[in-house]
Amino acid sequence: MNVFHTRTAISEEVEKLRADGKTIGFVPTMGALHEGHLTLVRRAFQQSDAVIVSIFVNPTQFNNLSDLEKYPRMLEKDVALLGSVGNIIVFAPSYEEVYPAEDQYLPIDLDGLDEVMEGKFRPGHFQGVVHVVRNLFNIVRPDKAFFGLKDFQQLAIIQKMVRVLKIPVDIVPCPTTRENNGLALSSRNLRLTDSERQDALILFNTLQFVSGLKKDCTPAKAKEKAIEFFAKGKLKLEYLEVVDSETLQTLTEHWGESSTCCIAAFCGDVRLIDNVQL
Repeated sequence: MNVFHTRTAISEEVEKLRADGKTIGFVPTMGALHEGHLTLVRRAFQQSDAVIVSIFVNPTQFNNLSDLEKYPRMLEKDVALLGSVGNIIVFAPSYEEVYPAEDQYLPIDLDGLDEVMEGKFRPGHFQGVVHVVRNLFNIVRPDKAFFGLKDFQQLAIIQKMVRVLKIPVDIVPCPTTRENNGLALSSRNLRLTDSERQDALILFNTLQFVSGLKKDCTPAKAKEKAIEFFAKGKLKLEYLEVVDSETLQTLTEHWGESSTCCIAAFCGDVRLIDNVQL
């Protein structure tokens, strides 16, 4: 496994790959890797000659200092796990490498995509995401970048960023990876007890419940019924929204061409998100 820690070193490696005519697939992560990440890596290998995985816990996207401090950091374990998939290039930079003093990034207008759902409850989060992904794209210069649909709103915002900044990279959405019982894989699951993991199934069960309502209910009524269903569980709901998959605006009377139900809730002190396309 090749592990690089500086912009200079990874840039030199990228130049070698380009000189050999190889295409580059990129999977940006914050570490604490699990099977969901490995699924992205395998997809990247299917569509690219070489795969780069970044491991960087980005402080600018945390609006809760405690959440940042508790986020799992396990670089050696992550590198070993990646080694089980293939010959992967790992970029594990410091803060200074990702955010140099001469960083010229300016916030961009996201047309309100960052103001709803996650953006409403985590102010500033998505500008932090856009900033770090933009900087990583500039360093790695991939042909394709692979993102999971579990972070549905994040994916929509990164696609918007690429269009606005005209970054020459193809964004590849990948299906959410789940446990056999339906629980979406997440690095945050490491902080759940066995009983909390069972309690967290109400997220998936609620999304399944919503999926069955589309034929007979308006979006607003489906949301109302879904919140009632969710309340039977033990988690604390933060939001549940039925939105247009493109604009992320709340749907009320009509479903439109494409819709998604997004949910966020606390299981103990661990915040979990999930979604389903309807």
